[in-house]
Amino acid sequence: MPSNGRQGRDALGLPPGIQACLFDVDGVLTETARLHTEAWQRVFDDLLRARADRTGDRFVPFDPAADMDAYVDGKPREDGVRSFLASRGIDLPEGRDDDPASAWTVSAIARRKDEIVLALFHERGVRAFPGSRRYLEAVHRAGLSTAAVSSSRNCAEVLEAAGLSAGLDARVDGVIAAEERLAGKPAPDVYLAAARAVGIPPARAAVFEDAEAGVEAGRAGDFAFVVGVDRRGRPERLRAAGAHLVVADLAELLGDP
Repeated sequence: MPSNGRQGRDALGLPPGIQACLFDVDGVLTETARLHTEAWQRVFDDLLRARADRTGDRFVPFDPAADMDAYVDGKPREDGVRSFLASRGIDLPEGRDDDPASAWTVSAIARRKDEIVLALFHERGVRAFPGSRRYLEAVHRAGLSTAAVSSSRNCAEVLEAAGLSAGLDARVDGVIAAEERLAGKPAPDVYLAAARAVGIPPARAAVFEDAEAGVEAGRAGDFAFVVGVDRRGRPERLRAAGAHLVVADLAELLGDP
């Protein structure tokens, strides 16, 4: 550990005794949450418009704020599809992994969303939040363990494109969650797996999340400290989900303006 480790730990804005920081990726470390939201809006609006044309019902588009928060944000792709469809009273077959992307099944919709968001990543680029980059660097200097936690299957690509991979000790993403059959947020499984990966118990780890489901996962896993990162101007929702502290940017924890 660096000789200035104690001073570095004190400057992180965390309670004493924290030995690991577990970061959600989209919306906490990288400016990619808005691209995921845009991809979900496109795929759901296509479905809702086609359904309205077929049934004669009124087309009510996907709400990128209310619907995203309530049904999709932070969850594995298929869980987000099921949750949103249920909110509209729509029942579709689960389908299979080899369904064509054009099919109206849960599996195909999830895969179509993934194709759209990957295209958006390549078209617009992937950037880390400057404050998050500084905070991650400070955590590294202080000698704490770090892990990235994400429901996305594109997490590794996103972290590499944002230049953050080298600053992280472990990653638990949608690929690993599927392989290990980990339940998605708001279940704590992915964060508990990240804590195991860095060898630190939840009672000595902090979780950083921008989604209500992720905050709930941190509290459900009995993590020592859960930081809500409010990128949407709705801090009360993260507090209600159980965040111990809510900040607009991780730089606030460093005392940066």
